[in-house]
Amino acid sequence: MSFLKEIERRRTFGIISHPDAGKTTLTEKLLLFGGAIQEAGAVKSNKIKKGATSDFMEIERQRGISVATSVLAFEYNGIKINILDTPGHKDFAEDTFRTLTAVDSVIVVIDVAKGVEEQTEKLVEVCRMRNIPMIVFINKMDREGKDAFDLLDEVEQKLGLKVTPLSFPIGMGYDFKGIYNIWEKNVNLFSGDSRKDIEETIEISDLASQELDTLVGSEAANTLREEIELVEGIYPEFDKEKYLNGNLQPVFFGSALNNFGVRELLDCFVEIAPTPRPKQSEERLVQPNENKFSGFVFKIHANMDPNHRNRLAFIKIVSGEFKRNAPYLHVRNNKKVKFSSPNAFFAEKKEIVDISYPGDIVGLQDTGNFKIGDTLTEGETLNYKGVPSFSPEHFRYINNADPLKSKQLFKGIDQLMDEGVAQLFTLELNGRKVIGTVGALQYEVIQYRLEHEYGAKCTYENLNVFKACWVDPEDDKNDEYKEFIRVKQRFLAKDKQNQLVFLADSAFSLQMTQQKYPSIKFHFTSEFE
Repeated sequence: MSFLKEIERRRTFGIISHPDAGKTTLTEKLLLFGGAIQEAGAVKSNKIKKGATSDFMEIERQRGISVATSVLAFEYNGIKINILDTPGHKDFAEDTFRTLTAVDSVIVVIDVAKGVEEQTEKLVEVCRMRNIPMIVFINKMDREGKDAFDLLDEVEQKLGLKVTPLSFPIGMGYDFKGIYNIWEKNVNLFSGDSRKDIEETIEISDLASQELDTLVGSEAANTLREEIELVEGIYPEFDKEKYLNGNLQPVFFGSALNNFGVRELLDCFVEIAPTPRPKQSEERLVQPNENKFSGFVFKIHANMDPNHRNRLAFIKIVSGEFKRNAPYLHVRNNKKVKFSSPNAFFAEKKEIVDISYPGDIVGLQDTGNFKIGDTLTEGETLNYKGVPSFSPEHFRYINNADPLKSKQLFKGIDQLMDEGVAQLFTLELNGRKVIGTVGALQYEVIQYRLEHEYGAKCTYENLNVFKACWVDPEDDKNDEYKEFIRVKQRFLAKDKQNQLVFLADSAFSLQMTQQKYPSIKFHFTSEFE
């Protein structure tokens, strides 16, 4: 197959939602359709039955939540699909934001009973900022929940989206009869039997026909006719251009757990979702069909295999072909590097690949050379933008609980911070180490992984910090800056990149500091011009 054909058949997307909306379950069912797994494991009431294929860290199995973003790939109808399953829990939002830099489109999962939740709003906002095409999947239709039209209104108002339903539910909860597929004009009846792998659909080209009454009963049939008439009256017709530009969002209804409505979603997705998109670097816009390879690291995962202390850097390929054993330029280090065993993923299973194309995600063995946001090219100096560190909201001192293991502790902290699990700040005054995270659950994950992967024990001590701001002086020689350094010495620290950070202890003191030292800028993300 030619290079251009390979690009054409790639679809790389992320699944985002609030925790518990059924994101991991949907991922599993998509894999099932791709023939990638025989039977999907379900995550229920935190007692994990089979253990979902995409949750492979021990702590995820215990908690029944996804902590790290996992990468899964499968083939469906000749299309190569790469899914990035993201953690929904808000304590891991930073990982999710970074993952969104590597996807070409997104599926947003919404729980029919709970509607739009806070975490979904934040993530959708990030997608809107970047004009990422989105498809909405309203899940758990076999449970009692909100009325379909109310939900569509809520999605439009809370998420600021412009929606058009491409499928519509017939009833809901106890009365859930099935789904009318507006996109393909057929009816899919719900049997409530999740053992049936893939259910039959019945073509109905004309809703007025008696056949519909025979299938679902005349009451449900009449309601559906009225609702579809309303849908056609209220919502715009689906327009692929608008969808691709991020201005129109198709909506599907279903129940991922019962494997229902997932095929409709997938069939439509394969047809309309974007192929790999161009990406802006600091130097220029890079097109996927350029001959020369380029890609960037959006995630680092340490200890994929606890026996071997190895790290994998996840690279999204933006342009050209990535070949095994070819020398590439690591732009930040200005060094040539070669990879003898690049991995492609299928959840826990990794395969070594000889050649990968734009849109693909490749895992590269890393001995500590990579940081999040690094660019690899065939020689051109490119720096891909948009993989920031956010200002943490929780801060704690980290202390060594076992003096004999201090080497292991520092190595562990160092590697986990490279992964972007949290951020490390070293106080200027006394060299004490402070860990800043976006969510409190991260501390448990760090403690657990330090002990189980590095054999090091740590304790935490609370630290009263309101926000960490990166300090950006107009001129580091002027008196104002020198006075700031002297007066605020107790509140200054360096991050891992050796950038100066001001740890403000309250919103008030941050405001006063900003007023007192107008020539100094304070930034809330580490990526500033």
